[in-house]
Amino acid sequence: MLKFLGAVVTIAVAVLLLIITWPSLFGFHTTWILAQVISMRSLVTAGAVLAAVLFLLLAAARPLRAFAGTMVVLLVAFAIVNVVILNGRGFGTVEFADKAPDSITVMSWNTLGDAPGSAAVAKLAVEADVDVISLPETTQETGIEIAEAMRDVGRPMWVHTEWFDQISPARSTTVLVSPDLGDYTKVTSNEERSENTKVLPTVIVKPINGDGPTIVAAHAVAPIDGQMENWRDDLDWLSNQCVAGSVIMAGDFNATVDNMAGLGSTDEATLGACVDAGRASGNGAVGTWPSKIPALLGAPIDHVMATPDWTVTGMRVATEVDGTGSDHRPVIVQLSRTPAEG
Repeated sequence: MLKFLGAVVTIAVAVLLLIITWPSLFGFHTTWILAQVISMRSLVTAGAVLAAVLFLLLAAARPLRAFAGTMVVLLVAFAIVNVVILNGRGFGTVEFADKAPDSITVMSWNTLGDAPGSAAVAKLAVEADVDVISLPETTQETGIEIAEAMRDVGRPMWVHTEWFDQISPARSTTVLVSPDLGDYTKVTSNEERSENTKVLPTVIVKPINGDGPTIVAAHAVAPIDGQMENWRDDLDWLSNQCVAGSVIMAGDFNATVDNMAGLGSTDEATLGACVDAGRASGNGAVGTWPSKIPALLGAPIDHVMATPDWTVTGMRVATEVDGTGSDHRPVIVQLSRTPAEG
């Protein structure tokens, strides 16, 4: 009987580990609970290593030797495969190419309802020489304060905010755009929920003269119980915002590239035609949430993406602001115009 139970448990664990390793193969990458587990691939891999050590110790007991030994083999194989996957996405590089005249530096930071304060956001933005700032969970008032602080040091910014209500800061998203990029106008409307993400607002601004990229400051709802359908709809809607023209999309997607499987229009794209800067720059395995654990164990759910007319020429996840109030880390990405072929 014990051997039978051991065999059943072994098969169940093997299937579960396979699903976590390759969730899109089974269509489970957007399924409740599994979606959350999959997004924490690095942490789960570290947990598998610890579990393998525990089973290795249990293997010293003769009655458990066969079962524990099999579990060690499964867990070690799982860990090795996932380290290879994570290494392919990149454990982080902070190198930036020299900024060209046509380059754009984008910063995205979910501020957890203005928690870090305008001074901290403005300081980081100025130090990074950013041109676009996507700020989920940031109110218009704080956005204006950030713009004023940046203006005082010679870096003025235009402020555009979308809100679904003005009671909870989480229901606002703000984007700041440098006047150097030209005049922009907001095209989303908080009165038209059907033209936006479902629960938390996304801001879309477009250049008035038509010259320059459309900027999407994104905020998809978290994949929690009761919001799974809205979360999937949000990702679908965001992918549709990147199907034509020049687009830069940045924000809190509450999803990793695993969760977004199948939403790219090409093998290289992540959402629609947009390519994820993390994978393109070797930072795809660096976690942005939660900020209380090491970045290499966290979930990379905050992204900057762009259409193929932009090339990633630098990226980093800003860990130096851990502890300033937000549970997310900022992402800073430099994009340069992709040279025309021929």
